[in-house]
Amino acid sequence: MASSVKRKASASDPAARSRTQMRERTARLLETFVFYALIVLVTLASIPYGSNEDWWEALVACAVYALTVLWIIEGMICGRWRVPYEQRRLFYPLIGLACFAFLQSLPLWRGTLSPLGAGAQTWWAISADPFETRLFVFRLLALMLVCAMLLGYTTTERRVRALVYTVMCVATASALFGILRQATEGQASLAILPRLKPWEGYAQFVNRNHFAFLMELALGLVLGLLAGKGVRREQLLIFLAAVLPLWTALSLSASRGGILSALTQLLMIALLWQSMRRDRATTEPENDWLARLRRISSLRVVRLLLILCLCAGVMVSIVWIGGEPTVTRFETVAGDFKAEGRYGASRLDIWRATWELIKSQPIVGTGLNGYWVAITRFHDASGFYTPQQAHNDYLEILAGGGIIGAGLAAWFLFELIRRIRSRLRAEGDTFSRAAAFGATVGLFGVAVHSIFDFGLHIMANALVCTLLIVIATAQVRAADQAERKRKDATALRR
Repeated sequence: MASSVKRKASASDPAARSRTQMRERTARLLETFVFYALIVLVTLASIPYGSNEDWWEALVACAVYALTVLWIIEGMICGRWRVPYEQRRLFYPLIGLACFAFLQSLPLWRGTLSPLGAGAQTWWAISADPFETRLFVFRLLALMLVCAMLLGYTTTERRVRALVYTVMCVATASALFGILRQATEGQASLAILPRLKPWEGYAQFVNRNHFAFLMELALGLVLGLLAGKGVRREQLLIFLAAVLPLWTALSLSASRGGILSALTQLLMIALLWQSMRRDRATTEPENDWLARLRRISSLRVVRLLLILCLCAGVMVSIVWIGGEPTVTRFETVAGDFKAEGRYGASRLDIWRATWELIKSQPIVGTGLNGYWVAITRFHDASGFYTPQQAHNDYLEILAGGGIIGAGLAAWFLFELIRRIRSRLRAEGDTFSRAAAFGATVGLFGVAVHSIFDFGLHIMANALVCTLLIVIATAQVRAADQAERKRKDATALRR
């Protein structure tokens, strides 16, 4: 009763009403600034080797924490937090993983170092490298905050489009830069990025596989948008023009895992294409050639033939664009899965050593991000090559976090899949649903590629992956959906 009287008094008080309007304007200004500052941050993060420089990665994370302060201030002004409960469930396993990693880095018991003589005491932790494990917590919290802020602010189709265009622009710029480097024999980058050597890495990345992760994320997003018919006809050529440099650069990078992941993305789109268009069947005219094509492609035999033709055409384009270097790279696949004796540089050798590491501490692991120290006990090689990563993110999570860490990661994947499934089934505007489908395709490609490489360890790729998670799970306001449906119906009538 007292609160209602207070609201009536404030409504009749011009000064109180003015203060309320000022708070609302301040909150809107902070919201807009934080959202677009995050977009700029993601764009800048990919410049120096994909944020592979420690100082730049730390600077990006600190910028995220600074924006978090503004986000908190905006929430205090509004008196509410914008992340809905269904989306908050995504963060529970990540918070648990961050707390578990922090516990791994704490000094828990004392031990004696015998080489230093009697009485030499030291503290021991679960993690083989407590400093790197705490850095993992630092990065994970930064990515969680980016995801939380963007999920809270991405509530309109316009915001979804901003995220989609950001991913496209970052990936396309990287692809064009990679093609330019290759056209100039790698000399185009030495002035501004001295760590890039001729014919090493691709684009601004020092590792061709890290570049392929970025291409998969963007390529899946764009192809999913096109397959879900989230692009207007007048914009179709623009999106097709974006696909060309992405696919060309991915083929020229000769990343075998990247090309394989892109093929699985195309297969996923081909298998789910009909189900994504079911909502358009009642609104499109019967004489539309696309409607007739969908009716023909609904036949299982015809669909299988179309998928086989698609795969054949893609393989021909890979060989034609990539040329001899790409073919040679695929011819050496068997060497990666064959033991190399005392060198121990093949993936098979690394995976065997990682499995022995997992069996040594199966419950709590050897420390997230501490793999490079812990693996030295089991990588029985000459020392010419010491693996820094497991070249399989699933094995590395199991080795670093044990059953507890892997369980938390599996919980996050379960919540993500559940949320994406709910988002794709929900009613909404065509663009947002198609963008969610495209983001799912991009995430699927990364999940496949993570079996062979570790591209998500790079901050730029992790940030773009976070953007795709937001696009795939964002809740668009009902009013915005209704307005978009009205525009779609008007366009169809015209």
